[in-house]
Amino acid sequence: MLFSTAVGLVSTAVLAAATPESAAVGVPPGYAAGDNATARDREIPKLIWSPDLQWRKGPSLRIPNAMLAQASEAGTPAAAKPGFAALPEFGSNKSYSIPALEILGFDFLVNRVNKQYGGGTDYDVSLSSIRDNLRSSWVTDNDPYKVNQFAHPYQGSMYHGFARSAGLSYWESAAYTFAGSAAWEIAGEKTRPSKNDQIASGIAGSFLGEALFRISSLVLENGDTPKFWREVAAAVISPSTGFNRLAFGERYDPIFSSRGAAYHSRLQLGTSGTTRNIQGSSTAVKRNELLADFSMEYGLPGKAGYEYTRPFDYFAFQTTASSANVFENVQTRGMLVGKPYGENKDTRGIWGIYGSYDYISPQTYRISSTALSLGTTAQRWLTQDIALQGTALAGAGYAAVGTLHGTTEGEYHYGVAPQALLALRLILGERAALDVTAREYFVKGVGAGNTGGHDNIARADISLTVRVHKQHAIAFKYLWNRRDATYSFLGNGTQERATLGIFYSYIGKDRFGAVDWR
Repeated sequence: MLFSTAVGLVSTAVLAAATPESAAVGVPPGYAAGDNATARDREIPKLIWSPDLQWRKGPSLRIPNAMLAQASEAGTPAAAKPGFAALPEFGSNKSYSIPALEILGFDFLVNRVNKQYGGGTDYDVSLSSIRDNLRSSWVTDNDPYKVNQFAHPYQGSMYHGFARSAGLSYWESAAYTFAGSAAWEIAGEKTRPSKNDQIASGIAGSFLGEALFRISSLVLENGDTPKFWREVAAAVISPSTGFNRLAFGERYDPIFSSRGAAYHSRLQLGTSGTTRNIQGSSTAVKRNELLADFSMEYGLPGKAGYEYTRPFDYFAFQTTASSANVFENVQTRGMLVGKPYGENKDTRGIWGIYGSYDYISPQTYRISSTALSLGTTAQRWLTQDIALQGTALAGAGYAAVGTLHGTTEGEYHYGVAPQALLALRLILGERAALDVTAREYFVKGVGAGNTGGHDNIARADISLTVRVHKQHAIAFKYLWNRRDATYSFLGNGTQERATLGIFYSYIGKDRFGAVDWR
């Protein structure tokens, strides 16, 4: 049902977008590789020096003590102000060799660390093992779930960050990520190269890496906190971006421009308790848990002058840490190609092809999916103060599904996964917002060990957030997850869990993210 609803909404958006005013996304003149900022964005204040502000040189790093002044007010060219001059734009000093060497070096370090602390012989790489892997066929491996479905995408995000922060475009960086993953499969491990790992690192890694790169760039771009702490925060979010900014000094000082994207961010801290639990073949569930959740939706439709010319000019990101399960979810989706629609008074939207990476683990089961979907994101003003935002996606991907706290860590399987998402936010002025998100996955087993079964997974998240004072709010959240499986070896084929929680919420200065173009 959710799948058909999403298909219907996407179809409506496609038909609404098929107008002469809706020009296809392309790279306008003056943009290099689809990633450089507008002329106004490129006008960055110059570094202001004094006798005690000098470059401190070390054996390999050059660390500037000077602080970069913040960008000029909107509409006022920085170069026109006294004491300001234009600096090189992001990507003007791009390098193809630096990220290639960094990726190879990173793979080598990961191999050495795993060899030292992981035990076994999987990391005893030699010329002979590399030659064998080049000649062998690719397989589907069954390493521990968190290694394959969480660590590998994060490893791929590091590859992507090395390339992006060196000035490469999204698609160039995606190619580096895919190649870096293949290099690891062939020369990072002794075992035969794995198809599922290549998808997780080489494709999901780019989807995750681009979101992290954009968030870290936004932190650097916004000047509400001292530059030192912005650099630290950006490096925590995207370590490979932080490494390049530190290691190469002024060469990679220019910041990737958000072009003034409208975004909504939210940090939540709270607790939840179980209201319903059918754990099936899972052997352990903690009824209560502490949770920390961060989410951001970037490039919301309706901002005047904002264009969707680059992959992930719209994206959504969410991650939830849990005292019961470390990571309850990591989810990101971004529009790869698309175009805007809706030039009337009340509605603005975008539609196109989205790429997504989901990792969901609600104590009883877990699913990870890398997918492409056709979808739409839009906002409609219902009254003067009430707005409805939403995203509908329908597509297919490659997924891994398994029981959490099962009898073995390798108790999971892979499959082709038609999937759908419907996310709605009803914004009641600056006082409150109601968020409803529903997801559905149908995973048909493929690959080695396939027994011909399937999984049907549904997840619903309902949250009411009420602003109390300025950016401080309180939220009540209901989360429901259900898995129905037909595989005979799973025993009880149903797993269901529902929780109810209360959270302190810190929302962005944008309040609940409504974009007002009227």
